[in-house]
Parts: sequence; C-alpha cells; structure tokens
Amino acid sequence: MEIFWFIVLMTMLGIYVILDGYDFGAGIVHLFFAKTEEEKKAVTNAIGPFWDANEVWLIAAGGVLFFAFPTLYASAFSGFYLPLMFVLWLLIFRAIGLELRGQVHNSIWEAIWDKAFGIASLLLALFFGAALGNVVRGVNLGMVENGVSTQESHYFFLQLWNPTLDPLAEVHGVIDWFTLLLGIVAVVTLTIHGANWVILKTSSELNQRLKKIIFRLNFVLLILVIASACLWNYVRPFPLTNFQTHYWLWIFPIIGAIGLFGLFRINKFKKDSTGFLFSSLFIFGSFATTVASMFPILLPSTNSVNPSLTVQNAAAHEYGLSVGLGWFAVAAILVILYFVIQFRVFKGKMDDMGYGEH
Repeated sequence: MEIFWFIVLMTMLGIYVILDGYDFGAGIVHLFFAKTEEEKKAVTNAIGPFWDANEVWLIAAGGVLFFAFPTLYASAFSGFYLPLMFVLWLLIFRAIGLELRGQVHNSIWEAIWDKAFGIASLLLALFFGAALGNVVRGVNLGMVENGVSTQESHYFFLQLWNPTLDPLAEVHGVIDWFTLLLGIVAVVTLTIHGANWVILKTSSELNQRLKKIIFRLNFVLLILVIASACLWNYVRPFPLTNFQTHYWLWIFPIIGAIGLFGLFRINKFKKDSTGFLFSSLFIFGSFATTVASMFPILLPSTNSVNPSLTVQNAAAHEYGLSVGLGWFAVAAILVILYFVIQFRVFKGKMDDMGYGEH
C-alpha cells in the first residue's frame, strides 16, 4: 500500500512541476524578455486562468505527504523550515504581483508589481531546483556530530548555507555549489517551458523572439544537464544502481533526452503545442529519472548512524493508508473533472483574455 501512495505523491509532484512550472517560466519571461506593455499582457493572459489552479497540486501533494508519510512530513517541514518560509512568501508575492498590477494605472505602481511577479517566479524556480538538490544530496539525519546522534533519528535542521558551500561537509546548508547548480538547471528549464506555454497560448509578436531564446537556452541546458549528471555521481556515488537491476527504468532518461533534443527543432515546429510537449517530456523524464534512481529512499541520510527515510519506514500504518484509498478515488475524479472543464473553457489562444485589467 505504501508503494501506491508513493506513486501518487510523486505523480502529484510531477504534475505540479509541469503545470506550475510554466507559470514560473512565464514569470521569468515577463521579467527578462517582455519589453512592451503588449508583450507583458500576452504573458499574463497566457497564465491568468490557470496559475492558481496549478498551485492546488502543491497543496494536494502536501496533504498526501502528511497523510501517507507523516515521518517524512515532520522531518522535512522542520529541517527545511527556512527555505519553506521563503517559498511561502515568494508564492504570495507572485500572486499579488499578478493581482495588484492592474488595480492602479500608474507606471511606478505597475513596475513594482511587474518586478514582484518576475523576481518571485525566478527565485521560486531557483529554490525548488535547490530543494531537489538537497533531497538528492541527503541531510544529516539525527544531527550527528563526531559519530554521535544529538537528536532523534529523523530530525535535522539546515541553515541557509555553510561557509564552505561544500555539499559533502558534515554541516550542510540549503545552498551549496551542488544545490545551486540544480537550482540554475531548474531556472533554465522552466524559462524554456514557460516560453513554450506563452507561444502555445498567445499569438504575440513576442513568440518569434521566444523561439530564438529557447533554441539558445537549450544549448545552455544541455551543458548544465551533463555537468549536473557528472557531479551527481560525485555527491552520491553510484546513483544509477536501480537502473542496473531494472532495465525498464531507462525509459525515463530516454524520455528526458527526447524532450531535450527535440527542443533544438523549435524553429521548425508547425504546431505551437509541439514545443510545450517536448519541454514537458524533458521535465517528466528528468524528474522520474531522479525518483527512480533514489527509490525506495525518500530522504537520504549522509551519516552511517541513522538510516535514510524510505517508503517503508516513513509510511503511516497500513490501516490508515487503506482507508484513505476510498477518499482519494473521489478526490481524483473531482480533480480530473475540474481540469477537463477548465482546459475546455480556456482552450485556444488567450490574447483577448485581458487578465488583471481593471
């Protein structure tokens, strides 16, 4: 039963990254590449009807984490307390940046909330990428010092950074050179993804420029992916052990590679949806590859005193997991129905949406 809930949790997180990821990317496009008022409106129109619904997947994933893996929930929400507070405030500023911009028609007012929306989107992409880096690297469970556990075996706390920025140091920080690298990978990935969404949902003059930007950024992304894959082996030796025993898992990195290399043909796509499809494939394949490589570990321990948190030792009691299955089925039907209606109502181009105008 815990395997089922693990798949549900990872599926929700994967959907969240793909859906809210294009919102973050659109915010980065808005910050750096949308120059005129028409181009800025095109970006906000593209995500206006969707961004708040997409965030529901993060809340739902948090609920499943609390219900199905309470030990992991308690450990992560205390250990990652500082970055979680940053993420909370960034989500707030991104939302109010979108909602408040059009309340007053003044250039200074609009510029302030444009920056709030764009910078919050950029930092959210960076923080979520760094969060994945922290999970891949592992944490000092039990706060072990000199071979002695000073706290409960599942407890840890991370400062924002350590003086050396070394991911292999005994005292970890949320930010080190490895987590920062994955944060940059996330920023570049979601910028491409968001640009593809803007192209898909608008007919803006910005679109042709975005295709050129996507093509150039894809070279940067390729270099970053190769570098992060090599350094991943340094930080966590033998990361692909599961792939050596379960060959079918190679489908995930293959999907990621198809998405990455497919984006090099962005200028030749006849349908606007093709670019978004390829960036979604890259995000899905990369995320699934990371999850598959770590399974059954949910949060690695960097010391030999306390064990890593796994699908088995972090799960709730079997009875509770079974009872939740019925409620999950009802919720899943309602969510699927909601998103089907939403995408049918807001299908096609969104140029005339006028989101945020008052």
